[in-house]
Amino acid sequence: MVSFLTQTLVGQRPSVTTGGNSHGVWQWWEEGVLTFTPHKAVDQALLLSTGIHGNETAPVELLMPWVDNLLSGKTGVAWRLMVVLGNPAALREQRRYVHTDINRLFGGRWRQHPDSTERERVQILEQMVHRFWHAGAESRRWHLDMHTAIRDSFHPRFGVLPFRADTYDTEFLRWLGSAGLEALVFHQQPAGTFSHFTSERFNASSCTLELGKARPFGDNDLTAFTETHHALEALLAGAPIPDVATEPQRYRVTQQMIRQSPDFILHMAEDTWNFTPFMKGTCLAEDGVRQNCVEKEEEYVLFPNPNVALGLRAGLMLEKI
Repeated sequence: MVSFLTQTLVGQRPSVTTGGNSHGVWQWWEEGVLTFTPHKAVDQALLLSTGIHGNETAPVELLMPWVDNLLSGKTGVAWRLMVVLGNPAALREQRRYVHTDINRLFGGRWRQHPDSTERERVQILEQMVHRFWHAGAESRRWHLDMHTAIRDSFHPRFGVLPFRADTYDTEFLRWLGSAGLEALVFHQQPAGTFSHFTSERFNASSCTLELGKARPFGDNDLTAFTETHHALEALLAGAPIPDVATEPQRYRVTQQMIRQSPDFILHMAEDTWNFTPFMKGTCLAEDGVRQNCVEKEEEYVLFPNPNVALGLRAGLMLEKI
């Protein structure tokens, strides 16, 4: 059997789009979209996605061998499962995106953008996810969207959780800690990310996992993700979630820096790490007469990037909870 990743990277439609083994039934729904339904009835459904950005390869290399073992029957799963390779066109080129950042287009925001590879892809993914969640009536829905960060981070492994009015599933937060995440960042307003889409539209417990730094295929040290790998395998097998010796540091977003014009300036060095602290009063960015300054006693920067398209965020500022 050709591996799911190889098949996706070469743009090859499988000659057989459904099959089964002793553990369950798999279906190929679309390029880079695979589902698996166990023979045994389960009351939980899990969406695993990666490759939303085509240059973030470590989670792809981490997840795909397990998927191939699942398809071959070497392993089983305790969830109804959907696996998504988010942006195959960008993965083939190992670029963050081809035309537009797909992780800003979810929740119908693609309608505000011209035709592109990503605009077409996000429409397909929204349809596929809708089909997946409505194919079952599980009481527990989780979504893990696995990424790597552009920059180095003082917390090399961290999670970004979308804004939601309800509290998060405590088991979900415990699992994130068991997966070796050193920090959890809680958004305070809606966004166009894949994880926000699944949380808002389908009430899933969703998280964007940032696992190290973006590197090309073959250049990733997967031993750095051993803890995450073991936690993911245990989760998929239905093992109990262990207690965590050290809870992840929690942050909330205090402000967003938006690049609104070509005059935007980010007052940070190009090599500024994620979670670098800035003291109250520090001017962080300016866009003509508009300035972003530190308002709390201390705030921490996340995802600083002055080169985003107009109208997109050039960084987040956080405070510790």
